[in-house]
Amino acid sequence: MEELVIRDADVVDGSGDHSYRADVVVDGGRIVSVVKEAADAGCQRPRARRELDAEGLVLAPGFIDMHAHSDLALLRDPDHSAKAAQGVTLEVLGQDGLSYAPVDDRTLGEVRRAIAGWNGPGDDIDFDWRSVGEYLDRLDRGIAVNAAYLIPQGTVRALVVGWEDRAATPGELDRMRRLVAEGMEQGAVGMSSGLTYTPGMYARGAELTELCRVVASYGGYYCPHHRSYGAGALEAYEEMVALTREADCPLHLAHATMNFGVNKGRAPALLSLLDDALEAGADISLDTYPYTPGCTTLVALLPSWASEGGPEETLRRLADEETAERVRHHLEVTGSDGCHGVPVEWETIEISGVGDPALSGYVGRTVLESARERGGSPWTVARELLLKDRLAPTILQHVGHEENVRAIMRHRVHTGGSDGILQGAKPHPRAYGTFPHYLGHYVRELGVLSLEECVAHLTARPAARLRLPDRGLVREGYRADLVLFDPATVAAGSTFAEPRTLPTGIPYVLVDGRFVVEDGRRTDVLAGRAVRRTPR
Repeated sequence: MEELVIRDADVVDGSGDHSYRADVVVDGGRIVSVVKEAADAGCQRPRARRELDAEGLVLAPGFIDMHAHSDLALLRDPDHSAKAAQGVTLEVLGQDGLSYAPVDDRTLGEVRRAIAGWNGPGDDIDFDWRSVGEYLDRLDRGIAVNAAYLIPQGTVRALVVGWEDRAATPGELDRMRRLVAEGMEQGAVGMSSGLTYTPGMYARGAELTELCRVVASYGGYYCPHHRSYGAGALEAYEEMVALTREADCPLHLAHATMNFGVNKGRAPALLSLLDDALEAGADISLDTYPYTPGCTTLVALLPSWASEGGPEETLRRLADEETAERVRHHLEVTGSDGCHGVPVEWETIEISGVGDPALSGYVGRTVLESARERGGSPWTVARELLLKDRLAPTILQHVGHEENVRAIMRHRVHTGGSDGILQGAKPHPRAYGTFPHYLGHYVRELGVLSLEECVAHLTARPAARLRLPDRGLVREGYRADLVLFDPATVAAGSTFAEPRTLPTGIPYVLVDGRFVVEDGRRTDVLAGRAVRRTPR
């Protein structure tokens, strides 16, 4: 007898087709049968050792978070309710060009300092890996949800070239090609870049094209955080489309937003660009989070020249009065490349987290508010924070536009990604709320997407991008990564005031056929594993 039958569920199967009522049988981590309208037809109903009454609940494939920053959180926090409670059963890690493999001892220390604001310093982690394959093996020891990995191009560049703003030599480019090939052979699903973050932003287009050729040869995709989401955003998107067309590499645009005042109402221009490329044969997808503010580190706003040489050089420059004044001028007057070419508006920069608890008084306030409270200039506050907290502060950046968010999420190649940074006392609520916020706010309350459309965006479409032949749909033979939610009550509990509040209306989540959330509570099951690239 099979392990589990989910009885009388309203199945939204991920295809985008209309829902249907069915009994779904699970055994051995797989969906073994889907019996439609069993009760109404009066036929013999499937039996199992356990029967779960799903009356009034929607059964869908588990959600796939196409842009996650849980690279260390999955290892640090076995509970990981931030994602499991949302119905997420697979996260894609290694985002924005910076993560923890492949590294050597030098670059591991540099990367840990550079992205401490994303993942914490990692003092509680045993970094017993150096290669991509070893990191995936570490995940295989047991994690809350499944995880796939993108080779971080900035980390590869740091390993080979360092943190200098210069073109790679032919020999260095060859070594980077080999590292990307090795990572793909070891199971990565593609490569990411952070082209407003050092050192990845120092790569010229020709260098990126060559690395994308390697990725494409293994059936992977390129996921860039491109060079600007502000001034010049369309040109930055165009660069990525042209670059990947030349490399014949699939393109997945990370957190594909149009932000800052210069881009208000300009989502249609982006979507027209993508439609033209798709009609010409390009292979493109994108992800977004359903919120207007962004989230990053405070140091990321600095001009790229200020971060050349790595974190210690950045701190040295900030400590020097003359150099710090140059940094301020680029930020406040010129518009730094780190701030997407737009002069910083300190009233939009809210401190969301710090590394040193002694600085917690800044959290939840904009830089401008803290400056007024302390009687100084915003730049003085920002500079002191960066120096005292050794580049660790994270920020919310209130620069988005609701009409752009809604327009982009409707697009036919759209997928969902939380871009969830779990660090800090006041993280962005998207880390805990992205997927129920789509279902509750944008489906039920606003009707921006139908329920069937939205589930397809969050399940089958990302599974297709990841080339996973047995995930993303409720189908016989598919992995039993499943979520049951109440369409009348599902909602994000997280808010900007209380960002770590768990969602409502998601009572059951299964990973590999095992309950990781049951009756609305996280179990102690660690059914997640590394999901490696499917060979061609």
